[in-house]
Amino acid sequence: MSLNSAMQTGVSGLTANSAALSIVSNNIANVNTVGYKQSEAEFESLVTGTGVDAALNSGGVLANGRQLIDQQGQLTQTSSPLDLAISGQGFFVTTNQATNVTPTDPRFFTRAGSFTVNNQGYLVNSAGLVLQGWPASANGVITPNPSNLTSLQSINVSQVGGAVSPTTSIGINANVDAAQTVSAAATAAGLAPPGAGAYNAGTNSMAMWQANNATGVQPDYSIQVPISDSQGGQHNVQLNLLKSSTPNQWYAELVAVPASDVTTGAGLANGQIATGIIAFTPTGQIDAANTTLFPGGNSTLTFGASAAGAPGAGQVNWAASLGIAAQTVNLNLNGGSGSTGGLTQLDSQSNTQSITTNGTQFGNLTNVEIDKNGIVTAVFSNGVTRPLAQVAIATFPDPDGLTPVTGDAFQVSQNSGTFTLEQPNQGGAGSIDPSTLESSTVDLSSQLTQLITSQSAYSASSKIITTANQMMQSLLNVIQ
Repeated sequence: MSLNSAMQTGVSGLTANSAALSIVSNNIANVNTVGYKQSEAEFESLVTGTGVDAALNSGGVLANGRQLIDQQGQLTQTSSPLDLAISGQGFFVTTNQATNVTPTDPRFFTRAGSFTVNNQGYLVNSAGLVLQGWPASANGVITPNPSNLTSLQSINVSQVGGAVSPTTSIGINANVDAAQTVSAAATAAGLAPPGAGAYNAGTNSMAMWQANNATGVQPDYSIQVPISDSQGGQHNVQLNLLKSSTPNQWYAELVAVPASDVTTGAGLANGQIATGIIAFTPTGQIDAANTTLFPGGNSTLTFGASAAGAPGAGQVNWAASLGIAAQTVNLNLNGGSGSTGGLTQLDSQSNTQSITTNGTQFGNLTNVEIDKNGIVTAVFSNGVTRPLAQVAIATFPDPDGLTPVTGDAFQVSQNSGTFTLEQPNQGGAGSIDPSTLESSTVDLSSQLTQLITSQSAYSASSKIITTANQMMQSLLNVIQ
């Protein structure tokens, strides 16, 4: 082996250990970087072949950096609901622009999930990368399309305005007293022909009593229920009940309170929505066969839009002054979901145990939450929640082959293979942990040890050059 070869070997040692020192330094510098994946130096020998008489021709050493991207960092709880970590395989899909993203624009893949809402309402991480996912439709339905990159959109949480949820279902859990005394008006109504002052839904109704205490018939019991309309306004409907002289039957009127909230068609007046009989079985349950409050047993209330024309006979529209849309409400008097006992007639005091409705008034956005399945949900002050999008996760055949870029992110390379879009916790993708961040995978103790090792190896390589130089000087001195 020539002296020149020895010096070249020493130089390769210096170069290789300098590269290793650079890798270790970068790891140590990023020990607190969220989602950072450490690298390590791998050394390999260089052999240039043998000369004549099997004399060694020194090659040297080469250092290559190896990324350990597929390593899982420790997950740490935080106080922010927008901090996200992936437990398992995969990367968040991000872009460096929020809008007008085309299929040819670069996508960046990262595990750094420290997201916040920027001034345009988009979710961005500390590097300014915009999180992407599958958007929800107007009715809150999310349709993931893993095969189509263009189906992803930048997630925006501020474009959703105040939320309303119109009432579509009402459950009543109440009892009317089976021992209720039949009033004079109800007794007169049971005569043939009806007597003076008899109750009549058209001419001497309970709705008239609500309008003017000097006329009409006072109900034996009333149940008032709130209804939210399509614009978040609240109205009240009231079920008025008057015990009939016919056993187990009650006259019933469903009315709007105040009556000016509705416009009624022929056969209805004073805010009436429906009139008829509610009948009970001897055991106190609703007798659907003899109940006529809703013709045909259909317990659905239909309110026409304010802008609709005059309502037909027996129909009801919201008042023109309200300017609200049509609405259909299911009234549950039989118990079941949302109403444990329904409306009953038992020998106990008339009382209302509970009223359940699914509508809410107008509410402002108060919070944004993300669950383990990556569903981004807007939470409003009125208790309404609305899905906005689902976070997408990209997986790779060889994540260690990704190309690192600034911002603790990666891009696709030939070595990594093509990415596959997955829903969280499906198809090999990990689940999403909200209010959690993935720590750097750097082990500081091992990196400091490696730092010392690299320094020693560098010093040793420099000694090779020094020794070879001294031998060269000795050879020159012989010639002199």
